[in-house]
Amino acid sequence: MAETGFDERPPVLVTGGSGFVGSHLVERLVAEGYRVRCLVRRTSSRAWLPTGQGELVYGELAENAGLREAVAGVGLVFHVAGVTKALRPSDYYRGNVQATAHLVRALEESGHTAVRFVHVSSLAAAGPSPDGAPVTEEAPPRPLTHYGRSKLEAERILDGSPLRPNAIVVRPAVVYGPRDTDVLKLFQAAGRGWLFRAGPRHASVSVVHVHDVVEALLAAGRSSRGEARAYFIANPGPVSWEEFAQTIGDALGRRVRVVPVPRPLAWTAGLAAEMVSRLRGQPSILSREKIREAQCRHWACSTVRAQHELGFTAKKTLREGVSETLDWYRIMEWLKW
Repeated sequence: MAETGFDERPPVLVTGGSGFVGSHLVERLVAEGYRVRCLVRRTSSRAWLPTGQGELVYGELAENAGLREAVAGVGLVFHVAGVTKALRPSDYYRGNVQATAHLVRALEESGHTAVRFVHVSSLAAAGPSPDGAPVTEEAPPRPLTHYGRSKLEAERILDGSPLRPNAIVVRPAVVYGPRDTDVLKLFQAAGRGWLFRAGPRHASVSVVHVHDVVEALLAAGRSSRGEARAYFIANPGPVSWEEFAQTIGDALGRRVRVVPVPRPLAWTAGLAAEMVSRLRGQPSILSREKIREAQCRHWACSTVRAQHELGFTAKKTLREGVSETLDWYRIMEWLKW
């Protein structure tokens, strides 16, 4: 990305543009000729941002820094930035709730209350399915973790805002694909031929490839829907982690053995990972919160509303998405086999 750029259309603001999902969205917007503006930290990596395109504004959502410049003259906002793993619970609320509140307030103070606002939340804001049936958007939210609760609180900021008539909420399920470093751990485990399972056997989870998430975001940006209406974004049917891992194994030509981990040992591993993370000052994907999520039997969501109202259906099958992701990991040498 360059420091400046020009297009006759109002710029599109993307928060979290240097991250996993955000960088794919920025890449697609630039390819379609949009003038893109990214709000990034000075310390953020720009490895995935297109060079020589669009604008960069340096700031920090949680600290309310750089937002006046970021929102100036925008015609569309994709709020992708968020905290998915943290050293302490307060970090989730600072990075998800406080950050969203600052962005919404900046738009209100600038007079941009009619701007189209696409807010990226998470399936975690709704919580797991209590009975195995895919959770619908009408179901009362039951977030299980601080991450899920903070994402739900961030959604509710829009409910009391003048932005609400033009706001829409997307709740992706587990997102995987090129550039991801979290589900990468599953690819690494499958490559070694072993998957350690901390939850119930055949637990189901809804997943979605990052390219499909981008398609859903674009559909949300084009939609006339508003009122902070929520939409789950996922492949039509859930899979088990064993199926996901074995799909990776099939692509690698090897069998994946599943090893169940007793609950006390899983909780101990989560606690130990948290302690190591705090010593290093870097949050880990493994934590007691993640173990709590893994203990649930069903993380499945319905995609019917997104299909009917946004015209969105995920295109990539699990096999196609895994193969594409695996190829990218190999090219980048994130996987050695």
